[in-house]
Amino acid sequence: MPRRLVLFDIDCTLIDAHGSGGRAMLRAIKDVYGVEGELGDYSFHGRTDPGIIRDLAELWGADGSGGGDDGHPREVAQAPGAGRSGASSEDPVGDRVAECIAHYVGLLRDEIAAADVETLPGVRELVTALVADRRAVVGLLTGNVEQGARLKLEPTGLLSHFKVGAYGSDSALRTDLPAVAVSRAEALTGRRFVGKDIVVVGDTPADVECGASLGVTAVAVATGRHSVDQLAACEPDHLFADLSDWPTAYAAIMGDDDARR
Repeated sequence: MPRRLVLFDIDCTLIDAHGSGGRAMLRAIKDVYGVEGELGDYSFHGRTDPGIIRDLAELWGADGSGGGDDGHPREVAQAPGAGRSGASSEDPVGDRVAECIAHYVGLLRDEIAAADVETLPGVRELVTALVADRRAVVGLLTGNVEQGARLKLEPTGLLSHFKVGAYGSDSALRTDLPAVAVSRAEALTGRRFVGKDIVVVGDTPADVECGASLGVTAVAVATGRHSVDQLAACEPDHLFADLSDWPTAYAAIMGDDDARR
């Protein structure tokens, strides 16, 4: 009977897609909303795909406002609407998010086909070991929409290992996603997962913080743009420079006595 639900972020945790998602996203926003601009200090990391679309479309003036008052993207307050109405809308950005996502997925398919998607050190060994452990259910917790997540993982041969997931297509708010993944895992296994039985593995402060309300075990890995020191400031339960020492990461995830902090 499984006792651990292990949820992995994708980008810069499992893989490096070498900017494929970012290029496809910026092109989709330009094509659908007719706007483009500078990113400044805006980062895609730790955000959801619908949230990124809304942020950047508003930052670059697709809502007619010219962006946030301070020149930075607005934070997403709620999941954006879907579909495009023929009538005028009070949410011209949100009404076209679904259209933009669909276009993005098509562009991403082409980007991934041309890219050399890299599985990060230790990831294959760690995921394989967890999948073989009957105590664990292995899944995804990612800001990617589900179609995008599948496209990014297919070249690695890892996709079939992840039996459950929560995605940016479930909610634009990353903090909503752990509960979605838990619900799906419970439906799959018939087992209840609570607190430290739930493990979230990711490379950003958002990954560390998103499961705080559920009291999860947070495992941070500094394989993205955030350093070990920056991630340490978020006080994860376990912190690794990378996953190359996968047996130690495995022990930490499974709560074994020889795990190091």
